Amino acid sequence: MSNFSIYPAIDMRGGKCVRLLQGDYDKETVYGDSPVDMAAQFAGEGAKWIHMVDLDGAKAAKRVNNEFVLEVKKKLGVNVQIGGGIRSEEDVAYYLENGIDRVILGSAAISNPEFVKKMLRQYGEKIAIGIDARDVYVATEGWLETSTVKATELGKELAEAGAETFIFTDISTDGMLSGPNVEGIVSMAKATGKSVIASGGVSKLADLKALQAYEKDGVIGAIVGKALYTNQFTVSQALEEVTS
Repeated sequence: MSNFSIYPAIDMRGGKCVRLLQGDYDKETVYGDSPVDMAAQFAGEGAKWIHMVDLDGAKAAKRVNNEFVLEVKKKLGVNVQIGGGIRSEEDVAYYLENGIDRVILGSAAISNPEFVKKMLRQYGEKIAIGIDARDVYVATEGWLETSTVKATELGKELAEAGAETFIFTDISTDGMLSGPNVEGIVSMAKATGKSVIASGGVSKLADLKALQAYEKDGVIGAIVGKALYTNQFTVSQALEEVTS
């Protein structure tokens, strides 16, 4: 029996449900006026997890769309993971104390590693590490900057510090519907020896199968965004694909 999970993505900007092309704020498409309604639709199709991103928060380096995140949890009772604009201990505590299942720390892993390690010590598996890579190097600050740190090196270091779950995004594939970078995702799972959720590039049901093939290596799920919004397939079709 597979435990491979599907994480429908809800990216929030200005209180709406949007998608950016390769993280570019100038290339935005609005797909819904209500993140909560969108989450309800996904949950209704059987999603056990909802992946939420506060794009305004990521840009402003503080919580902006947080009330929608709490509302989704309260109303729908699904598992929720949130990323974007979480830069302080207070932010992490705010979400976890309000019942959010997993908080994603991204850019802070490069800009403030001590903070990330402290959160891992304190909250353990409730913290997921979001690693965004561009050509094997870590990209930060809403993808505007590329660091000189290799994604797998950062992964190893944080796994040693207690990280159990990584979300790995290859920016070059994000929103392009070009297929995921399976190789990059698997190398992150092997380098860390931990669980990795794939993000970016999933465009067809076969992509999910291709990722699920590496479940024994630690690839435990896939975040799906644009493919759902452009009707390539539905959440229920995706779930059927990975359980069949």
